[in-house]
Amino acid sequence: MSDDGAITRAPGEGGRLMRWAFRNLAGPAEGVQGAVQGGSAEAREAWKRDLAERKRYTREQREQKRAAREAGRRS
Repeated sequence: MSDDGAITRAPGEGGRLMRWAFRNLAGPAEGVQGAVQGGSAEAREAWKRDLAERKRYTREQREQKRAAREAGRRS
């Protein structure tokens, strides 16, 4: 490795043109309501409902597997 002060970047990070375009053309996120906080209240509530449903499903699957193991041990 050379020690000439060059900055190495990850592949896919983009070059000089992409960095310039992002800084100058993308614009700040402050102009969009909810951009930093993660969207609308409805979207957050839908995400929370989905997460709760996934947790419930996972819990049911664990209980079914546990019951099947217990039934197998008793036989």
